[in-house]
Amino acid sequence: MRIKSGVTKNRKDKKLFKRAKGYYGDKSRRLRMAKQQVAKSLVHAYVGRKKRKGEFRSLWIMRVNAAVREEGGISYSVFMSGLKKAGITLNRKMLAEMAVRDAASFRQLVALSKSAGGAKAAAKA
Repeated sequence: MRIKSGVTKNRKDKKLFKRAKGYYGDKSRRLRMAKQQVAKSLVHAYVGRKKRKGEFRSLWIMRVNAAVREEGGISYSVFMSGLKKAGITLNRKMLAEMAVRDAASFRQLVALSKSAGGAKAAAKA
């Protein structure tokens, strides 16, 4: 007697439909359409996870730029250049957090950046 794949297939389909729940129209009800849409959704999810990292970096840069312009009247690039020359290696995420939560220490960083060479570039511009 041959073994049919009924139970296995039903379990597999059930899992797929669970993932496709909430999709528009037949994409949540018909096997072939659900399969296609789930595959496409997984691709989008993968790409989105990579994209998110760049979006956060942009957000941090915007926050740091705004805070630097407010505190020291210099641009973001001049500030980062000054930090590099001063030998301070803080990532953008931490700089953004400092700008938002700890203004006093961020002010000190801006002053350090200016003194290390950031002010020269600002004077030229």
